[in-house]
Amino acid sequence: QLVESGGGLVQPGGSLRLSCVASGFTVVATGMRWYRQAPGKERVLVAGISSGGGSPTYADSVKGRFTISRDNAKNTVYLQMNSLKSEDTAMYYCNAYRYDYWGQGTQVTVSS
Repeated sequence: QLVESGGGLVQPGGSLRLSCVASGFTVVATGMRWYRQAPGKERVLVAGISSGGGSPTYADSVKGRFTISRDNAKNTVYLQMNSLKSEDTAMYYCNAYRYDYWGQGTQVTVSS
């Protein structure tokens, strides 16, 4: 099971940190990914972190602004989002790649 939290309403230029708490498996055993889906659009990959500890990967649209990280002791994956823009508005989902588990999503709205 994956449970996301941390979404909300933020002004342009602001920051949010999303959390994804896993249960029933360990996040270190699988690649973990964050996706987002804006209204009327397809779900797209935002960031990923491998089980092997390699460098994280990011969509071009969020490079330099978003950071994915993992806390193995808390069995949690985070997405730190800085310098938020209106186009970052979407539902954000956590995914455990190996098992194809998905969370319920957390809404991020960037608006003044």
